[in-house]
Amino acid sequence: MKNVKKMLPSVFLLLLVATLGVAATRGAQVATGTLAGTVLDAQGKPVDDATVTMQTSDGDHPNLTRTDGDGHFEFVRFRTGEYDVRAQARGIFSAWTKHIRIHSHKTTQITLRLPASNP
Repeated sequence: MKNVKKMLPSVFLLLLVATLGVAATRGAQVATGTLAGTVLDAQGKPVDDATVTMQTSDGDHPNLTRTDGDGHFEFVRFRTGEYDVRAQARGIFSAWTKHIRIHSHKTTQITLRLPASNP
């Protein structure tokens, strides 16, 4: 019985540390959301296999994805905040769409348009 009484403070301390560790991990979770959209050409048709670049609005952390056969793209589980986005296909770049806001647990939808190619 004496050994059990000696162990109780150690067990209590171990449980306290484990509980605090779990609480700290939960508090450290980052709010994320999704940015999705479509890339269209100058005639309004979807562009497949376009490269879409998304970066934070301060110009850091560029990320790339490609459009599918219907011109759709998606950036999933990105930190909430403001981002700049543009598309490129066959040497043609869209203008930057600036300050697109990603909201926590939501999907922000945008459409990027490629200009007509130069002759």
